[in-house]
Amino acid sequence: MGRNEDRLGIQDINTGAQPPVPATVGPEATQQNTFNWTCPTEIVDLPSGGHFYGEGHPLNGQTSIEIRFMTAKEEDILTSKSLLRKGTALDRVLESVIVDKKINLDSLLVGDKSALVLATRITGYGADYTTNVTCPVCADNSDFTFDLSELEAKDTSGILEEYEATQTGNGTFEVTLPMTKATVEVRLLTGGDEKSLLKATQRKQKHKLGDSGLLDQMRAFIVSVNGNNELTNIASFIAAMPARDSRHLRQFYTAVTPSLDMTQDFTCEACGSMAALEVPLTVEFFWPK
Repeated sequence: MGRNEDRLGIQDINTGAQPPVPATVGPEATQQNTFNWTCPTEIVDLPSGGHFYGEGHPLNGQTSIEIRFMTAKEEDILTSKSLLRKGTALDRVLESVIVDKKINLDSLLVGDKSALVLATRITGYGADYTTNVTCPVCADNSDFTFDLSELEAKDTSGILEEYEATQTGNGTFEVTLPMTKATVEVRLLTGGDEKSLLKATQRKQKHKLGDSGLLDQMRAFIVSVNGNNELTNIASFIAAMPARDSRHLRQFYTAVTPSLDMTQDFTCEACGSMAALEVPLTVEFFWPK
C-alpha cells in the first residue's frame, strides 16, 4: 500500500466577506480562518492483481485500488444502529471510501474486499490491533497486538501444478477429483456471493433448518461438472460427492483464491510456545477500545 501524502494539507482561505487584513493589526482586529482539509488517499494492492475480472469491469487488469482515509463521517456510519442491525455498516463504509464510484462493492472478489477492509481500518485507527487471543498449546488467554501493516497477499504460485489443475480462458479453474475422476469447473466468489450465502444461512437458522453451509458454498462456486452446467445436476453431484473429493475440492478452492495471509507469529508468555495465529476479526477490529 502506498500513501499519497502530497494530498494532505491545511490551508487558510479568504472568505471574501471581509476586506484584506492590514499588515499591522491591533488587539481588537479579527481575522476569520477556515480550515480546508483535503483528505489523503491510500493505494491498496489487490491480492487478485486485477485478474479474474471480466472485460468492462473497472478493476480488470488493475493491480490496485484507491481509497480515501477513514474520517468521522465513516465513524458515524459504523455507529449507526439501523445499519448495524441490517449488517450493512461495513459495506457502507467501504462504498464511502472507494474513490472510483463506478466500482460495485458486491462485484469485488472476496480476497480483494478483505484487503480493502484491512486498509480502511489502518487509515482510521492505525496498524496496531490489540485483542484477546488463546494460546493453541496451553489455552492461556492474553492480549496480543497484531501489526496489520505486515499482512501480505498469500503466494498462490504453484497451486495449479500441485493440484494438477488448469485455468480456463474465462477466469475459472478446472480440477479433477481423486475418486470420481470428475472434472469440476469452479469460479471465485465475490462479495455479493458472500452476502447471499450469509442470508441463506440466516434464513435457515430462523426457520430452524439444518446447517448446509459447505454444500451451499460449493453450489455457489461450482460452474460445471464434466462440462454439464445444469444446476440440478450440479446439486445432485454435490449431494453424492465422496468426502475425499469434497475435501480435495474445498482445499483447492481455498488455495487458489487470491487473498491476504491473515496469520502472524505469536509467542505465548505463559508457556513460551510459538504459533502462527490468524487475526481474529472481533468487535475491536473497527471499534478499538
